Amino acid sequence: MTSQVKFENVSKRYTLYRKQSDKLKEIFTGKTNGTQFYALRNVSFEVPPGEVVGIIGINGSGKSTMSNLLADVMPPTHGQITLRGKTALIAISSGLNGQLTGMENIELKGLMLGMSKEQIAALTPEIIDFADIGEFIHQPVKTYSSGMKSRLGFAISINIDPDILVIDEALSVGDQTFTDKCLTKMNEFKDQGKTIFFISHSVSQVKQFCTQALWLEYGEIREYGPVEEIVGEYNKFLKWYRQLTKSQQNQYKESKLTQRTTIVDSNDLGETIVLPRTQQTKEMTG
Repeated sequence: MTSQVKFENVSKRYTLYRKQSDKLKEIFTGKTNGTQFYALRNVSFEVPPGEVVGIIGINGSGKSTMSNLLADVMPPTHGQITLRGKTALIAISSGLNGQLTGMENIELKGLMLGMSKEQIAALTPEIIDFADIGEFIHQPVKTYSSGMKSRLGFAISINIDPDILVIDEALSVGDQTFTDKCLTKMNEFKDQGKTIFFISHSVSQVKQFCTQALWLEYGEIREYGPVEEIVGEYNKFLKWYRQLTKSQQNQYKESKLTQRTTIVDSNDLGETIVLPRTQQTKEMTG
C-alpha cells in the first residue's frame, strides 16, 4: 500500500545565536557563529492511509517541530518528506492573525488554501456553529482566550476537509463539552479513512483514539508501533522519569541535548571549528 505520509532521514536544525549581532554577521558574511541545534535528527517512518498516529514524548522532544513538518508549515533541513493530499494543522492559535477578527481569519485561511469567496461563504456558517464563540467571532483574535483560539482554529481546519489532519495539543484547552465534540468529529474523519496525527500529553486520549503511536525522545524516534504496546512502554518510562530528582532529570535532559547540539565558529578562512559544548548546553537547559 502506498504511504500517505513518509519521512526519510528527516532532520530539522536551528541555529541558536549567542547575540543578535551574530545572526546579522552570518547574513552578511556567510560565517556561522552559534549553536547548531537539532530539534529532530534522522527521523524515518511511514504511515498508510487511514491510520491515526499518536505522537508522544516529554517536553523538548520535538513534537511541535514534528507537527509543523507534517503540516508542511516549514521544510526539513535534511531528508525528504512525502505528503499525499491536503494537510491541515490544528494547534492553539495556529495560522490565526491576532489583529483580524474571527470572521476575517476564516476568509483569510480559506483564501490561503485556494478557495473561492463563494466556497468560503458556504463553509462559514458551519465554522461559526462549530466554534460556538458567540459575538467574539466579530472581535479581534488577540482578545480571545486560548480556549477560544483553539475552538476557532479547530473549526476552520476541520471544515476544509483535509486528507491529513495534524492536531497539536488543541484539545488541551477549553471545556470537556468542546473536547467531546472535537473527538466526535475526529472519529468521523477516522471512519472516512483520513490520516490523523494526534499530538498530546494525554496518554489516555492517545490510547483511546489512536491506532499507532510514535514516541519521540529528544529529537529521535525511540519507538513506533501499535498504540497499546508503545503507550505501555512509554508509561514505564514516565514512571521511571518521575521518580528521578529534579537534578537527575536535568542531567538526563542535558545529556540528551548535548547529543543534539554542535557549537560552531567560522574563522576568516571559512572553516568550521567545533568548540566545547558545556557552556551552551547549560544555557539551553536553564
